[in-house]
Amino acid sequence: MAEFTNVSSGLVALIVSLSFIAFFVLVPIRADRQQSVPTTSQEKDMATHPYVGLWVTGDGHIRHELLPSGRYIEGRGSRERAYEGRYEVRGSQINYWDDSGFIADGEFRSDILYHAGMVLYRH
Repeated sequence: MAEFTNVSSGLVALIVSLSFIAFFVLVPIRADRQQSVPTTSQEKDMATHPYVGLWVTGDGHIRHELLPSGRYIEGRGSRERAYEGRYEVRGSQINYWDDSGFIADGEFRSDILYHAGMVLYRH
């Protein structure tokens, strides 16, 4: 019977630990992603935003599709969805929050997108 008690105590400790991780680690991550979803009014504003659309490097290797929903899809070579995430434009500045966790930025100048050492043109 003593062995069963030790197993039960270990199991309870494991459950408590997993609950702690789920509540204090995973829930805030999910909440952050939910906050990144644009509202309907933001979507309407982005639908007519001048930078929405496809931006491509001169050689066509890198493609940024800026969607009206505030999401982007980056294609690289034959990979149509190499990166995906959300973006936000303020003035001529663009900020990216990739779904994998990294962030990046860029700038629009004279209808050209400068991003991470790349030059992308409206397609």
